Amino acid sequence: MPGTMVDFPSNGGTTKGYLATPASGKGPGILVIQEWWGLVRHIKNVCDRFAVEGFTALAPDMYHGQSASEPDGAGKLFMALNIAQAEKDLRGAATYLARQSSSQKLGAVGFCMGGQLALFAATVNANVGATVNFYGIHPNVKPDYSKLSGPVLGLFAEKDSFVTPQTARDVDAAIKKAGKSSEIHIYPNVDHAFFNDENATAYHKPSADDAWRRTIGFFRQHVK
Repeated sequence: MPGTMVDFPSNGGTTKGYLATPASGKGPGILVIQEWWGLVRHIKNVCDRFAVEGFTALAPDMYHGQSASEPDGAGKLFMALNIAQAEKDLRGAATYLARQSSSQKLGAVGFCMGGQLALFAATVNANVGATVNFYGIHPNVKPDYSKLSGPVLGLFAEKDSFVTPQTARDVDAAIKKAGKSSEIHIYPNVDHAFFNDENATAYHKPSADDAWRRTIGFFRQHVK
């Protein structure tokens, strides 16, 4: 069953998001955070997939109605992201999702820009108890890992020139240095955005399927 667009409070205003719920009506809550393209069909499909697995998934619209279909436009939206507003949107999304969730703790997962924002969300919302970071990057988003309240799973690509394997290892080391739990997996011979099945040049089904299996298992273990 596909999800629906909803409005949730965000620091005195409202922000839209895509909410997908399981057949049971309520499951453990997962924040799903977009790539630099915006709240596009792929991200909504990811929410629907979580709902099939029994989770309640919410993807906040971090660009407030804007999206891009080519890299130049996506890059402009990416760099124009207002970090202070993003923090408010993520707080509002977490508060709203908590009311729809069957679990006290929430999970957060994000892709590309959203991977970094998922880490950020986990440092500014104490109820985010587990984070999955798919090749996260944003130069202006700097999470304070000491404020993480749960473990992190990082999923990266060997051929990624945006988030190189060394960058992935550095993030893993920084999280551990802050006294928090982190594990990473670097998929061989694949590139950035290998999980996005609408990105024909990057999508790699075997790696994407394995990453999904790891993500679902991680959230089933830590979001309950």
